[in-house]
Amino acid sequence: MEEFINRVAQSALTTLNLEEFIHPGERVVYDIKENLFHGLMLREKDFREFIKTHDWSQYDGKNVAIICSADAIVPTWAYMLLATKLQKHAHRYVFGNLEALEQELFHEAIAAIDVEQYHDAKVVVKGCGEKPVPTYAYVAIMQKLLPVVSSVMYGEPCSTVPLYKRPKV
Repeated sequence: MEEFINRVAQSALTTLNLEEFIHPGERVVYDIKENLFHGLMLREKDFREFIKTHDWSQYDGKNVAIICSADAIVPTWAYMLLATKLQKHAHRYVFGNLEALEQELFHEAIAAIDVEQYHDAKVVVKGCGEKPVPTYAYVAIMQKLLPVVSSVMYGEPCSTVPLYKRPKV
């Protein structure tokens, strides 16, 4: 009987799974509309009092998307003032919706990758998984990898789509 050889396991391919870069922290939305006077405008005195008395510890370790879902007049400094309190509690906060928050979290994770571990490597960026990975994360990883890798493929090591191969000099 012939022995089966797993050529995928023996190959020089390096698999990169972007699911591993999904930050585990909870995502929450802070909607500044709750601070508006009659749902129309922000009153500085009331907002500053809220900033002083609000329990900011409820955002400890969380990822916060700051929005205003009302069509209202909100001065820029109000968002900046929120940031002064969230800085001490939240893992990450952004102005924008949950998608903008997720993009920032992926950007942070991808920026922290030591690309030297992929120097001259043949990399397979895993395509399918249990958790959804947004398309912008795949574009961002390409920007990080292309200067150092030998090649990039998409999919699974047993079935890949070739994307890039460094030209021979």
